[in-house]
Amino acid sequence: MPHSILERARERVLENGLPADRDLLDAIMRLPDSDVPALLALADEVREKFCGNGIAVEVLYNAKKGGCSEDCNFCSQSARYATDVSPEPLSSVEGFVEAARDARLRGASEFCIVVAVRGPSMKLIDRVCEAVRIIKAELPLTVAVSLGILREEHLAKLVEAGVDKVNHNLETSRRYFPSVCTTHTYDERWETCQSVKAHGLELCCGGIIGMGETIEDRVEFLCALQHLEPQEVPINFLNPREGTPFGDRSVVEPTQALRFVAAARLALPRALVRFAGGREITLQGLQDLGMRSGASGIVLGNYLTTQGRRDADDFAMLDRLGFEILA
Repeated sequence: MPHSILERARERVLENGLPADRDLLDAIMRLPDSDVPALLALADEVREKFCGNGIAVEVLYNAKKGGCSEDCNFCSQSARYATDVSPEPLSSVEGFVEAARDARLRGASEFCIVVAVRGPSMKLIDRVCEAVRIIKAELPLTVAVSLGILREEHLAKLVEAGVDKVNHNLETSRRYFPSVCTTHTYDERWETCQSVKAHGLELCCGGIIGMGETIEDRVEFLCALQHLEPQEVPINFLNPREGTPFGDRSVVEPTQALRFVAAARLALPRALVRFAGGREITLQGLQDLGMRSGASGIVLGNYLTTQGRRDADDFAMLDRLGFEILA
């Protein structure tokens, strides 16, 4: 009798250290729900073997809220949609630094500066770089930036300023991307990701689950990430925002959310797989289980436009589960 899907996954990933291939990922996505607990347990074993027991805690800083020119259908920061987000100007350098200090006080080891733009002007880049130099000189933080589509001259300045990591999400599969955004292309995102790596910066690249994509799209998305080999994979779950085209979508079913996190761990066994936005509304009381499905990082609440849950609740969860908070 041939090996079961989970036996194949255990042998390939846990025992031989190889990432799950396309066929195995597709089979994992189609496992009956009754097999999901065993899948999560396997993913957690893989996480412990290849990433250890440390959890990387990150805080996001929305440095220029709203007013974005792009039409991403999930995003309440788009200027094209009537949402509850009021546009705000780019933060001052002092604002960046104060936010970084607050992130450290909250217990984070990583701080990500996010700006709602298609791509940055050189003036914006210069301000971000000035703030990063001060933050890196003062605080023991890994500093990431999420600044949209980046050119060579942007990346050169970010490297010189001491930025550690660049976030640029693919969001979904190449096939489904035009159903998510039409004002820029999947290829523009892909090229930015490749440029980030070419400049020696760590790449943080993930996406959002529950936007209407198919199982095939989820598999294709994971295979694309395997090709890029990002150091970090943030996994978000759609939190439908009123006024956006995806505002009437249903929240992804918890079993499907957990299954995807586990599949991401098996697809990228050595990456930092980070629970990010939408986890509270999607998993609700299952967040402990979520952290045992292969994740090795977490974004604390107070996301870009939504609050999330209290830091104390997240730290209590991590302590209860026996994780070590990375300094």
